[in-house]
Amino acid sequence: MPQTLTILLESAVIGALIGFGASAGVARMFHAPKVQGMGAFRTLGELNACENDPVAHFSFGLGFFFNAWASAVGTGALTSDVDHRIVPHWAAALSMARNRNLAETLHNPRRMAFFGAGVGIVLVSVLNTTAASIPSSLQKVAADVLGPASEWLINPVMPIVFWMAAVDAGRRTGGWGTALGGLAHVVMGNAVPGIVLGIVVGKAVDDLGWTRVSRVLAGAVVLLFAASAFLRGVDLQLLAQMKVSAPGWLSHLHAVTGTEPTP
Repeated sequence: MPQTLTILLESAVIGALIGFGASAGVARMFHAPKVQGMGAFRTLGELNACENDPVAHFSFGLGFFFNAWASAVGTGALTSDVDHRIVPHWAAALSMARNRNLAETLHNPRRMAFFGAGVGIVLVSVLNTTAASIPSSLQKVAADVLGPASEWLINPVMPIVFWMAAVDAGRRTGGWGTALGGLAHVVMGNAVPGIVLGIVVGKAVDDLGWTRVSRVLAGAVVLLFAASAFLRGVDLQLLAQMKVSAPGWLSHLHAVTGTEPTP
């Protein structure tokens, strides 16, 4: 059997399994805690941030497609964006193309699973077959060209798009998105996760008020950022940039836990 046909068949099987499981799991997250969901919290937040617009879902997935394709061509590996971002968003876009009823589309695990399987078959097959068919001499060229382009899409284009969506959603949501987005850029190097969390927290406060649920959600987000900053050694870097000596116990704690910042 020709190598290309083998790659195509194996990619179709893998893509179907990835798309079926990822899309069904994301749809089940909307029914938690009644049922067990399966998916990344960022995926749920990014789906909500697209505000059930098929064009927005498709555009969001397309933004990460080029990065995934560059990775497949340059390194021969599929990134987590394939199953966390591209497949769920494109499945959602197809599912809601003619029907905007969320209960029958995005929140329907069976419908999302089958659309996701179809997207996975096509997506993984295209990524793997094109990566395998490109000569090794051209793979480096493709990676050098597409890599910077995808990086520009991820940062700063995507943060700007999500920040504009947060600001457009209201004063409170825009404030939370701006604050957490700036903090995420400092801690993680990309503002998108913080902006998405800001949209979630802001919308929760708008819809529920400062109830126990919204306070717990805001507290969990603050703890998440604090833990992420500590694990990345951001606190030591910040003290060093401020020309302030770090306390001995803090330096020792980072040394013991192996979270010292990389020089």
